[in-house]
Amino acid sequence: MITASLVKELREKTGAGMMDCKKALTETDGDMEKAIEYLREKGITKAAKKSGRIAAEGLVDAYISADKKVGAIVEVNSETDFVAQNAEFKSFVKNIAKQVADKNPKDVEELLALPAEFEEGKTVQEALVEKIATIGENLSIRRFARFETDGFVSEYIHGDGKIAVLVNMKKGTEEVAKDVCMQIAAARPEYLNREQVPAERVSKEMEILKIQTMNEGKPEAIAEKIVQGRIGKFYEEICLVDQAFVKDPNKKVSQILKENDSEILEFARFEKGEGIEKKEENFAEEVMKQLK
Repeated sequence: MITASLVKELREKTGAGMMDCKKALTETDGDMEKAIEYLREKGITKAAKKSGRIAAEGLVDAYISADKKVGAIVEVNSETDFVAQNAEFKSFVKNIAKQVADKNPKDVEELLALPAEFEEGKTVQEALVEKIATIGENLSIRRFARFETDGFVSEYIHGDGKIAVLVNMKKGTEEVAKDVCMQIAAARPEYLNREQVPAERVSKEMEILKIQTMNEGKPEAIAEKIVQGRIGKFYEEICLVDQAFVKDPNKKVSQILKENDSEILEFARFEKGEGIEKKEENFAEEVMKQLK
């Protein structure tokens, strides 16, 4: 019988995941040494050691179903940009995007537990561990977004996997959808429209603008009126429909949508590695460490 304490012991000795340890012990009839051997043969202990490294490079990619009713974008991180250009890694990222589109997991944890569509007999987690072992770097499925619609889904990938955009369009053309995707990639809107901006975010911005205006020497009563005018600039920066259209700055995105009888329901924008604190490496120091 494989006990929890046995699994815990193997996990402490190898650093491998709980499910990997349980499987190893099951396959070896509870023999600790053989289980360690089993994990080493599978490259899982090697992968576990790599899991502490910072993975801030990688790729963002997308998958759209043939009928354009379902789409997904994902970010999968690696340690180096070199690995991100590896054909095996690129294929893995694309497979993850398709898995998200097909199976609709609620979060990354649920995604990892799913049977992998692209690796028979393995979960997504096991397929990931195998890739870590074969590629030789820590890899991490960081996040995903998925849209399902009665309209159509469109995507745009910029910079060979640096930025991915996914848009859910209620109506419109593919040409308008692509233009909107490129707008989102370039202008980084945070919200679709003013209604989506949290009230506390607006209040905070108005408070800052009021202080700035009063510091310019304006009386409080006048400052409040000026703030009402300046808050529009704030919306123009963070709301997609209020932004100046990148292909024709004299028009707003809302005008382009209206002229083309188009409507956006939602969008997602992923930029590779955004928000991940990268470890700064001193190459000279690293070489000296190796020589020592």
